[in-house]
Amino acid sequence: MYAIIKTGNKQYRVKEGDIIDIQKLPGETASVVSFEEVLLLSTGTNILVGAPLLVGASVKGEIVEQFRDDKIYVFKYKKRKNCRRGKGHRQSLSRVKITSIVGV
Repeated sequence: MYAIIKTGNKQYRVKEGDIIDIQKLPGETASVVSFEEVLLLSTGTNILVGAPLLVGASVKGEIVEQFRDDKIYVFKYKKRKNCRRGKGHRQSLSRVKITSIVGV
């Protein structure tokens, strides 16, 4: 059984026991989160597709860790002009373990 959920303007294919890194969620470590935006639900033989969301379906998970990703450097320059500009970014993420998928 798997589901496709939407969180942080991204879509993730999850099943029970998966650990995913998603955009930071409010909450402490070991707190329970619920994803109500379920786009697709598969039970092996039956596939339910929402238009755009499945009503009554949800995915529950537990926050394992709040952390920050590796730094990404963006460097722009123009040759022979001595024009250089650099910038860095670190994304805040949450590591979530999927505990259950509740169907319709």
